[in-house]
Amino acid sequence: MDTVQDVLKKEDQIAKDYVNKVYNTVEKRNPNEYEFLQAVKEIFDSLIPVFDKYPKYINYGILERIVEPERVITFRVPWVDDLGTVQVNRGFRVQFNSALGPYKGGMRFHPSVNTSIVKFLGFEQIFKNSLTGQPIGGGKGGSDFDPKGKSELEIMRFTQSFTSELHRYIGPNIDVPAGDIGVGSREIGFMFGQFKKLSGGFEAGVLTGKGLEYGGSLARREATGYGTVYFVQEMMKDKELDFNGKTVVVSGSGNVSIYAIEKAVELGAKVVACSDSDGFIFDKNGINLETIKRLKEDGSERISEYVKEHPHALYSEDCKDIWSIPCDIALPCATQNEIDEETARMLVANGVSVVGEGANMPSTLEAINVFLDNDIIFAPSKAANAGGVAVSALEMAQNSGKLSWSFEEVDIKLKEIMRDNYRKSIQAAEEFGTPGNLVAGANIAGFLKVADAMVAHGIT
Repeated sequence: MDTVQDVLKKEDQIAKDYVNKVYNTVEKRNPNEYEFLQAVKEIFDSLIPVFDKYPKYINYGILERIVEPERVITFRVPWVDDLGTVQVNRGFRVQFNSALGPYKGGMRFHPSVNTSIVKFLGFEQIFKNSLTGQPIGGGKGGSDFDPKGKSELEIMRFTQSFTSELHRYIGPNIDVPAGDIGVGSREIGFMFGQFKKLSGGFEAGVLTGKGLEYGGSLARREATGYGTVYFVQEMMKDKELDFNGKTVVVSGSGNVSIYAIEKAVELGAKVVACSDSDGFIFDKNGINLETIKRLKEDGSERISEYVKEHPHALYSEDCKDIWSIPCDIALPCATQNEIDEETARMLVANGVSVVGEGANMPSTLEAINVFLDNDIIFAPSKAANAGGVAVSALEMAQNSGKLSWSFEEVDIKLKEIMRDNYRKSIQAAEEFGTPGNLVAGANIAGFLKVADAMVAHGIT
């Protein structure tokens, strides 16, 4: 007769076998989609105790269904450059899961964009959006168009052509895109104008990240960077730590990085380094944020220009070497997989105690394991990076009610959402046998809400 321990072992093995079987199918169906497979693997590994405790999710085929996008849209984007030459790019929109609400996720314009990148981002977005507690599903999109070096008219012509195809698939109750890398308020404005022209109506809720003049939300630009710091702040409080007096390194110099720097400095930290795709700067006296904003907020200058105004600072052309700078807190806010296992070990050896992911999946699976194995206080992007989409959902709410909230009102709501993100993640980690592991906790907390909605909706 089986003992209780024998039964538990059998149930655990059933859950492991199920997860491994589904993952093997995903690998076969999506060969060479490395970023997507990485995102799937990281989430799947966390969910084994969920299927062990709640086998009903196996019976409903939740994992098989949640890993398949509801819709993948690929389209050509023809446009004419300033020399009169016809150019053609690829456009993408992955509408991954609408169990909780309309698809929600940004648009990325970058030469690296492909199906794997968009699917990984959309898959992550399902669980990130779920964690926020807002009624939004997961989606993502973009193009391999590179806005760097393009004139404003070229960007406008490309964006209008892109939107001419995309507009068929989006709407306030269907799919609500926003910005991401390469897509800021200017590009959102061009998208909105073209959508308005084609639809024949003013539907403010079709896009978020809009200008304040036509339905945008105060604090949206700051939201992802502020939200990352708010999440890390909550995490540190439980360890009786704070930002005050800490040395911080932040990768990137876009909106996420700039406003993570701003909030960290406001909380008493000294941020000594930031970067762009060409290299990084190190300023032992603390980064001058006003200079960074002037150089980078419109995307027109390179970070190397900083040292012309601050000659005591140092510039290096290898942006990855930013992580060789000793720091107490590391905030990777640039792009996916910027921290690998070797880099993580270097950070640990140099005394880092806290890592907060402001970008989407900036650490490889091997790097995450290094942080967890060395008891680094680690905030995964799925939870820590959710401030932007949270305020996007608040922008949707304001558009729906034809309201405009103050900066302070939005900021208070953002803090509450990030605090709740942390609490949900830490509680889920405790409940499912991985106390303190926010990677597992965020994955599980995000998954459960979506899975329950999918069960309620039936097999669709």
